[in-house]
Amino acid sequence: MPEFGAVEEYSERVIKINRVAKVVKGGRRFSFSALVAIGNMNGKVGVGFGKANEVSTAIQKAINAAKKNIFEVPLVNGTIPYELNVKFGAGHVFMKPAAPGTGVIAGGPVRAILELAGVKDILTKSLGSANALSIANATVKGLKSLKPKEEILNVRMAQKV
Repeated sequence: MPEFGAVEEYSERVIKINRVAKVVKGGRRFSFSALVAIGNMNGKVGVGFGKANEVSTAIQKAINAAKKNIFEVPLVNGTIPYELNVKFGAGHVFMKPAAPGTGVIAGGPVRAILELAGVKDILTKSLGSANALSIANATVKGLKSLKPKEEILNVRMAQKV
């Protein structure tokens, strides 16, 4: 845990920038939305979404939103403790722990989020929607649902007794 007042260093990655056109009387008005992930590559990650009239402002808003949504990911030897199958809306992500040396086998938003979380070895598959926001939300939902192995063992031992 960092000392009070110490600032943790987070890496950031822009996952998707989307240009949206609104047709008005004088023509088209463009605005931008940005999906950004930030993480310390050591078990902490956050994802944020921002909208603005300029790309840089949208990215800055997304980074601020991601900083507010940072959470801890329980890692075991650089991978997740157990298999996950997560749905969020139409986004569906399957994640499976992998042996050391496998690397991050993932695409698009899932890869960005897992790399920033500090996952070194994992097998994933994005199913259903190809929408980056849905896939990112499904990945975050899955990572937030992970519990450390010790916690699961304690619950199982309490149920046996």
